[in-house]
Amino acid sequence: MGQSIQLNTSRMQCIGAYLARPDGAPKGGLVVAQEIFGVNAHMRAVVDRFAAHGYVAIAPAFFDHVETGVELGYDEEGFRRGRELVGEIGLDLAVEDVATAMEAIASAGRIGCVGYCWGGTVALLAAQRLAMPAVSYYGARNVAHLDEPLRAPVMFHFGERDGSIPAEAVQRQREAWPGAEVYTYPTGHAFDRSVDPRAYDAPSAGLALERTLAFFDRHLAGAA
Repeated sequence: MGQSIQLNTSRMQCIGAYLARPDGAPKGGLVVAQEIFGVNAHMRAVVDRFAAHGYVAIAPAFFDHVETGVELGYDEEGFRRGRELVGEIGLDLAVEDVATAMEAIASAGRIGCVGYCWGGTVALLAAQRLAMPAVSYYGARNVAHLDEPLRAPVMFHFGERDGSIPAEAVQRQREAWPGAEVYTYPTGHAFDRSVDPRAYDAPSAGLALERTLAFFDRHLAGAA
């Protein structure tokens, strides 16, 4: 079970975050970049899951810059409000918050970033701008950043039936970063969102998690 904490951001404004620690010595730390629905119950469960696998994990509440404590559902209104909020926050500020969260858990050792949906692109930018090993789940905005070099290893997960990320977009990422690990799965968008039966695909989510944990075990826990 994790806890809610406050982070002092680079803009001299506190935002919330959800933090969970493993039993025993950590393998490293992970900053979890949220979907467009805020640090809701599902994202807190994701943080807890990584802590259960040995990592200090933290999810900064990016939306606190605009509205405190946002937790949206997966209905039409949730999608509408989520898109509105990410438009107000922007990716640059989210990456600044990732840097702040990274500093907050620096004692865990090497720190990586994992993100989902909008947060998948935040995770990519963390690798490009903060040199954090990162895993990007179905980041639909990734192709806008093909010209930025990777400064750390990155793994990508995509659904083959994801209408927001066509196969050509996935291929462009393979070509832009040939050293990155790019995996596709026979499913749609948000296949790791276990609380949403319309999106969740257990076999794909399980395999992606297995690969994600192996990636972080190599680049964080196994790093010298």
